[in-house]
Amino acid sequence: MSVCVSVVVPTFKRPDLLERCLAALVAQNFDPIMYEIIIVDDAGSQETRHQVEHWSQQMQPYGYTICYLPVTVVPHGPAAARNLGWHAAAGKVIAFTDDDCMPDVDWLKVGVAAFADGIIGASGRIIVPLPDEPTDYEYNAAQLEQSEFATANCFYRRDALALVGGFDERFTAPWREDSDLFFTFLEREAKYVTVSDALVLHPVRPARWGICLHQQRKSMFNALLYKKHPHLYREKIQATPPWQYYSIVGALLLVLLGLVECANFLMVSGLGLWAYLTGHFCLQRLRYTSHAPYHIIEVLVTSLVIPPLAIAWRLRGAFTFRVFFL
Repeated sequence: MSVCVSVVVPTFKRPDLLERCLAALVAQNFDPIMYEIIIVDDAGSQETRHQVEHWSQQMQPYGYTICYLPVTVVPHGPAAARNLGWHAAAGKVIAFTDDDCMPDVDWLKVGVAAFADGIIGASGRIIVPLPDEPTDYEYNAAQLEQSEFATANCFYRRDALALVGGFDERFTAPWREDSDLFFTFLEREAKYVTVSDALVLHPVRPARWGICLHQQRKSMFNALLYKKHPHLYREKIQATPPWQYYSIVGALLLVLLGLVECANFLMVSGLGLWAYLTGHFCLQRLRYTSHAPYHIIEVLVTSLVIPPLAIAWRLRGAFTFRVFFL
């Protein structure tokens, strides 16, 4: 009996999360002989290699195939890791999930069953459990539940991936590479389905203080996605530029101009506008999130930095990928 589906999981120095993911993958309600698990290590870690080899030895008597692949291409990134995984796969269907996810026991069975009548892809449902009062980081992470064809939970035919070349490896961060692939198929009018019963649990990972500042780097890859799919980007990602951010940066520039020109009116006007817009932005972030003192302080401090930082990364993306992108 040949392999029907190959599960590709990129990982990067997260052994505890990978352990949890592997446990969920070998618990699938699916004949173990008919699927393989391919762990693609973007760090080339000996610890991860030994971890996967241990799982392989333990589960091999039951018919499971668990493979380890180190990423050797430069630059690294989840797009490159997933390409390495599906190229090495034996299955006609490729199932993608992440090392911090836990697929439901029927995930493979339901996902594979969706492929009929020329279907090239199936998008499953992602569940992000949140506490009653989430942090801003947790609340934003939960928006993944609304995503289409996020690589935390999606399936593609291998021949369809080969037809379009898989993931664009210029997306070197875990951001927008899955949207890019999905948009490519949309533009080709390929047939796909959404399978709400193919469930993956995606708990929010603990994050250090101010994680939202580090995440602003991802904004540069919005420029690449916009360059490749401008109409779909505006339709499905962001209908208009982030004018709120640009207004805040504009107010700061007004303050700077007032200082240079020794124009008190400009400086005070710019400072007042900046304070009003930044305060509004801060309150927006707190509207549906925790009001614990430590969190309020974090949101207040990071709200001062996010707008100029996000715009800087967006403009860097526009420059890097040679596209007019606001």
